[in-house]
Amino acid sequence: MLIENKELKETQSIVFDLLFPRRCPVCDGIVPPFVYSDGKILRGGLIHDGCRKKPKPVKGVTCMKCGKPLMKTEEDEEYCLDCRKHVHYFDRGFSLFKYRSISGSIYRFKYAGRAEYADYYAAETVRRLGKRLNNLGIQALIPVPMYEQKRNERGYNQAEIYARKLSEIIGIPTYTDVIKRVKSTVPMKGLDARTRRNNLKKAFNIVRNDVKFRCILIIDDIYTTGSTVDEIAHEFRMTGVDRIYVLTLAIGQTT
Repeated sequence: MLIENKELKETQSIVFDLLFPRRCPVCDGIVPPFVYSDGKILRGGLIHDGCRKKPKPVKGVTCMKCGKPLMKTEEDEEYCLDCRKHVHYFDRGFSLFKYRSISGSIYRFKYAGRAEYADYYAAETVRRLGKRLNNLGIQALIPVPMYEQKRNERGYNQAEIYARKLSEIIGIPTYTDVIKRVKSTVPMKGLDARTRRNNLKKAFNIVRNDVKFRCILIIDDIYTTGSTVDEIAHEFRMTGVDRIYVLTLAIGQTT
């Protein structure tokens, strides 16, 4: 039965890709659903070969709290300047890409309906961070929730789509009904750290008390100051969650 279901999903995936070819998450050009190589017809990839090296992964010396790449002048420090100034409720953050190298892709993922980019993001997450995440004992993936009206207007929550694609690969379930965004907030772009935190006060509520976790992974698209994930982490701390990690697609460099 499992084999039949897998074959059915693969067939459905092929038909969908033929009818609606996926777009490259870097240049947004059409990615061929099939390629011809060594006399064989193979499934196409998730990204153009020429675009693979354009997104810059987070590497080198990073902050031991939020995961931001540290500047050379900070490399002897354990934490970045932001994390030395502010107390965070999460234990450790991980990010996949440097923000500037992937910002256009994430914008289209959020606002232009490019949900298929999540396949590439999830695959790259497993390739680059899979071993580290698997060793953390994570029981649940918690995508940052959107305010219901905003979600309805956009049609989807990009963090949820990313989390679900990641779940399919690593086998850790995604929960979207444990915490909700109960307050509509103004856009965070352009706000300083203090204003961001004030903007998010009482924005999230735990709505299920029958599910208990020891270790969770909060998932979002971009890490800037950590205000959003901190508010969510605080709510989960109040319920007794012992270890809280954060994963985002992109992160800026410490300033």
